[in-house]
Amino acid sequence: MLAKTNRITSGSDYKAVVRRGFRVVGPHTVMYLRSSQAAAPVRFGFIVAKNVGGAVTRNRIRRRMKAASYELVLSVEPGTDVVIRALPASARAEWSTLQAEISASLSRGLSGAGRTRK
Repeated sequence: MLAKTNRITSGSDYKAVVRRGFRVVGPHTVMYLRSSQAAAPVRFGFIVAKNVGGAVTRNRIRRRMKAASYELVLSVEPGTDVVIRALPASARAEWSTLQAEISASLSRGLSGAGRTRK
């Protein structure tokens, strides 16, 4: 489970990352990355809309994304905000596939390859 300091909780923070961050698109997720203050902790946020599925499916996908992010917290530079949006295809994705995609998207986004400026 991600610690409270490693979670984005404010709607305005979500908006800032999604609107002004870099975007990395995968087959099951869209990841937005934005650097903020250097001394701030790494923060993750998750967006799982109703088009992904019912409440049970959405919560399962959110838990999977949180678990995958927990493993990656130490590999991200401090001061980075990450928002992961689940696409409808994520409902049918295996755990290992989703985990590998999040890890690959994060490494691509941090290296600068494969990301687009919004």
